[in-house]
Amino acid sequence: MSRTISKLEVQKRNADRVSVYLDGEFAFGLPALEAARLHTGQVLSEDEITALREIDAVARAVDRAVRLLARRPYSRAEIRRNLDSKEIAPAVIDDALARLERLGYVDDRAFALYWIENRERFRPRGPRALRYELRQKGISESIINEVLDGLDPASSARQAAEDKARRLRGLAPDEFRQRLGAFLVRRGFDYDVVREVVDHMLAERPDDFESEQTNEE
Repeated sequence: MSRTISKLEVQKRNADRVSVYLDGEFAFGLPALEAARLHTGQVLSEDEITALREIDAVARAVDRAVRLLARRPYSRAEIRRNLDSKEIAPAVIDDALARLERLGYVDDRAFALYWIENRERFRPRGPRALRYELRQKGISESIINEVLDGLDPASSARQAAEDKARRLRGLAPDEFRQRLGAFLVRRGFDYDVVREVVDHMLAERPDDFESEQTNEE
């Protein structure tokens, strides 16, 4: 059943969107660029109306994702989960993600690099922990392997150990070793790296630790 466009009205709250009225009733909204192709009095078939509504659904999904991405980068899987939680149709989500990728808003490799850089700067983690986190974000194994390949786990472990080591000053060496080592293992560093970093800190700062002799007394 065909219907006639009776009015095209720029929305008051969003000048980039136009309300489309069919036969005197509000039917749907459209991005202004899409609405520019329409005119009052134009007759639309049911298929054309369905197609326009699908265009609007994708546009609104893209807008929602862009607002989300304004906070921080998100992976493709995170955006999909967010849109799915709003009960947006899977086909619409697929089209929205495809458009976001074309626009350069979604890039899982760039996201993985951002995630690792952020961790390195504020809360260093070992490769095991980073791999787990990136998997949780829906990043593919091939991208994870690629971005983790250039990491220096020992350097990251030393950075992670600095603040913790300061808080452990005054302990006996064995207790310092046990507590700092456990901390680094929880951060996802391998035992060989942990042993190397802890040994280095013990050798570098002998005056920071309680002597074994004092401990025995």
